[in-house]
Amino acid sequence: MLFNTPQFFVFLLVTIGLFYVSPKRFRKWILLIASYVFYMSWNWRFTPLLLSLTVIDYVAAIWMERVESPSRRKLFLVASLAANLGFLGFFKYYNFLAGMLAEALRKDPHAFARSIVLPLGISFHTFQSISYVVDVYRGEQKAIRNPIDYALFIAFFPQLVAGPIVRAREFFADYYLWAPPISEETLRGVLWILLGLVKKMALADQFAQIADSYFQNLAAHPGAPAAWSGVVAFAMQIFFDFSGYTDMAIGMALLLGFHFPTNFRRPYLAFSITDFWHRWHISLSRWLRDYLYIPLGGNRHGSLMTYRNLMLTMLLGGLWHGASWNFVIWGGYHGALLGLERVFGRKHFQEPPNWVVYPFRVLITFLLVCIGWVFFRATTLHDSTYVIQQMFIWHGKAGLIPVWLTCMVAASLAIALLEEKMEWIERLAHGPAWGYVAAVVTLLFTVELIGVTEKAVPFVYFQF
Repeated sequence: MLFNTPQFFVFLLVTIGLFYVSPKRFRKWILLIASYVFYMSWNWRFTPLLLSLTVIDYVAAIWMERVESPSRRKLFLVASLAANLGFLGFFKYYNFLAGMLAEALRKDPHAFARSIVLPLGISFHTFQSISYVVDVYRGEQKAIRNPIDYALFIAFFPQLVAGPIVRAREFFADYYLWAPPISEETLRGVLWILLGLVKKMALADQFAQIADSYFQNLAAHPGAPAAWSGVVAFAMQIFFDFSGYTDMAIGMALLLGFHFPTNFRRPYLAFSITDFWHRWHISLSRWLRDYLYIPLGGNRHGSLMTYRNLMLTMLLGGLWHGASWNFVIWGGYHGALLGLERVFGRKHFQEPPNWVVYPFRVLITFLLVCIGWVFFRATTLHDSTYVIQQMFIWHGKAGLIPVWLTCMVAASLAIALLEEKMEWIERLAHGPAWGYVAAVVTLLFTVELIGVTEKAVPFVYFQF
């Protein structure tokens, strides 16, 4: 079930209805059953995998808390990490590594390849599990004793597929001290769901058609106008698609009494690459910081080690997104840019510039991010280098983005700027009823008017 389908909204309404009409002691069971129904609706054959990882991490955390021997505690941690990373590595990276082995042995590139289907949300729920067991190992989180509670934390359907990556202490703070959402939270939850639906169906899916038409037939669209418009179309697609999913996940969780952390904060208004990663996929950025960058040494051992740790973190972050050299290059590209900003003065790239310089810094940052998106979107390294070359050869046909969609982006930019300064979307739930109703009607009308409804387009991050 995709979030942007009628079937899912029927499922959501039934789940919410059963949740609130049932006695309190049954509610966690309703959410857990609903979460597994949601998971199995995609491919029920992977249910034992999700159950196995849940049991392994649940048991490992309890034993880490029980034993006093540091070596035995580390053994349980290693066992948990090996299970999570082992399954993730097999399903996500087997064919990538098999291809490298075949190339090294000068065999056919597909000599050792296997037909492997990626389990739903495995990249996200494994990272969520890892954060939990590491926090228990560090003594920053108490082991969860009730297996049903822990299973729900891993499988909770609003964020199971594509995040945000929620820490155990965040989830269980709401879970154990649960209270029904107040009226303003309910209004905000509905608004976030509708806003995410507009981002996905009216914007992301429109830009997806342009990006797909460009990247699937590069030779038909030579020159910089087509190249830049195709790349910018993908930049718009991935932002509206992923942030739209996150908005819907946050809104659904809020309707059920859970408060998810912000995962996007208007990243295309960033004035530096450092600022971009403070705004884009925030839950992944802080995961990489807390469980990879800092354990590697962070910035505690001099400049050279800091640059090394930063580059390793971003390279692995790129590889997390997908099993190809393009993703590794994308991560390394951002790692290099982050390193360069530190070389020229970290403070300069963390503090907002004055209002005169700010638009130019935002434009430069956006263009640099777009160049990185080429490696993220292109199928092969050869295609990536071709697109980069075309972006700087000023000939060929006109751009691919129609005027009306450009106007939609301009309107979105104006809304983002207002939200950056005033946070007016959040205030709608506190304001007069006519303002809220007008916003809801506008969002519904936008989906009906320009939403791509012929076929539900999967979310970009479902493949990760």
